[in-house]
Amino acid sequence: MHLVNDENGNAVSHHGHSHEHSHEHSHEHSHSHECGQACDSCSGHNHKQETMALLTYMLSHNEQHTKELDQMASNLEKLDMAAAAKQIKDSVADFQKGNMRLSLALTLVKEELKGE
Repeated sequence: MHLVNDENGNAVSHHGHSHEHSHEHSHEHSHSHECGQACDSCSGHNHKQETMALLTYMLSHNEQHTKELDQMASNLEKLDMAAAAKQIKDSVADFQKGNMRLSLALTLVKEELKGE
């Protein structure tokens, strides 16, 4: 039996042989305005820094998924599943474009925060 953990750490069985794979991060993200007011009126809470940290994390998270998908495509090629591998490689290219845009957004946020 092939065991793969889903994004919540739950074991998901797969075919044939024994093997475990764990995914080392959580997909839970939250942001709340505990003070009940707009971001610019909260005292003692830096929403801009929090947003930059979250964007940094999300970019890194996406880059990791891109690497994992690229590896999956390579594995599918080895299994003579070229059509599926091509679809994943095409999606990896799309992920990379999105990651470039996120990276640019992060750079802009950092530049904006430098000016404060």
